[in-house]
Amino acid sequence: MRKTLTGLLAGIGFSLACGTSAFAQELTIFWAEWDPANYLQELANLYEAETGVKVTVETTPWSDFQTKAFTEFNAKGSAYDMVVGDSQWIGAASEAGHYVDLTEFFNKHKLAETMAPATVKYYAEYPASSGKYWSIPAEGDAVGWSYRKDWFEDPKEMEAFKAKYGYDLAPPKDWKQLRDIAEFFHRPDEKRYGVAIYTDNSYDALVMGVENAIFSFGGELGDYATYKVDGIINSDKNVAALEAYKELYKFTPPGWAKSFFIEDNQAITENLAAMSMNYFAFFPALVNESSNPNAKGTGFFANPAGPGGEQFAALGGQGISVVSYSENQEEAMKFLEWFIKDDTQKKWAELGGYTCNKAVLESAEFQNATPYNKAFYETMFKVKDFWATPEYAELLIQMNQRVYPYITGDQGTAKEVLDSLAGDWNATFKKYNRVQ
Repeated sequence: MRKTLTGLLAGIGFSLACGTSAFAQELTIFWAEWDPANYLQELANLYEAETGVKVTVETTPWSDFQTKAFTEFNAKGSAYDMVVGDSQWIGAASEAGHYVDLTEFFNKHKLAETMAPATVKYYAEYPASSGKYWSIPAEGDAVGWSYRKDWFEDPKEMEAFKAKYGYDLAPPKDWKQLRDIAEFFHRPDEKRYGVAIYTDNSYDALVMGVENAIFSFGGELGDYATYKVDGIINSDKNVAALEAYKELYKFTPPGWAKSFFIEDNQAITENLAAMSMNYFAFFPALVNESSNPNAKGTGFFANPAGPGGEQFAALGGQGISVVSYSENQEEAMKFLEWFIKDDTQKKWAELGGYTCNKAVLESAEFQNATPYNKAFYETMFKVKDFWATPEYAELLIQMNQRVYPYITGDQGTAKEVLDSLAGDWNATFKKYNRVQ
């Protein structure tokens, strides 16, 4: 007994001398409260079975996720070892020293080659094109579309549509067709409407929706390297894109001025709209007959191309980062080494997580696994994101304040709105010494 105790104490002394805790057999990952976090917990349970290290995915509602995370970061608290943080956080979190620099890890495991390029660019790298990485692409996501396939394939509807528009009724290939189909199915007298889009201006919903139009119309939000916005955010392409988004709003159900992912799924489940915009992460509920009585008649498509043929979508999703105040950083890095393995990524996808691993995304097995996986695969190689600079929250508020009254209240013109937004953003970047 004495010999065993002596050996145990020696082991503890060795662990402490190495700067780690002998009892560091538990990790905590912080994320928002939604289904992907539940899938990550299932995945983490497999890690525990393999290693004996317990991993707990702690969640909080989306409404206070950012506030709770940054409150802990700013206090330099060690409650979380890792966080699955929004892509927009990366600038603020890295510049403030909240995230561990993962550049060496990233390069060692050649993640720039194994992960979808856009997820590396927007979830992991900051500043843009710097070759410095702060997160591992974890939950890929982007905005796509669901639609009432049963309505589209109704012979009478198909005949009437072709007679009116001169081409076959099918999932839209471009934004003009998207608008035509929304108009065709918009029948308020029948309590049937054309389309459901994002309009909630309390965080990033409306902005993500408008980005779908801007990016596919060939526009950009600005130059992320130089912070130039004038002539970019208020370009002719962006004016046309904003006008196109406002046009879709005419064909939404009544009371659709504060709508986000819950309402947009309900548009399909409650027979309200022919098409609905939403993040892919919320599509599993639409193929489940217990949550969608129209599951068998629901289909999915990627964000359509713009008038010039460009086809992009607004990026959602998150990367997983090691918190710099964690007392278990070494163990957290071991978890990440396990998480990025091809076999783990395959299992992550099977559980319902949206892998960013190129090999898994490109596999026929993945693309055929659900009715929406193929559209997700197509989208994740054609995504762009909002500003990731530390002052992104101010930029987001300013865009909401300018765009929302125009979309939902007919205030001003698209050109006036975007000219004003360019002025707002330029002033913000001057305030933070990004530009002179």
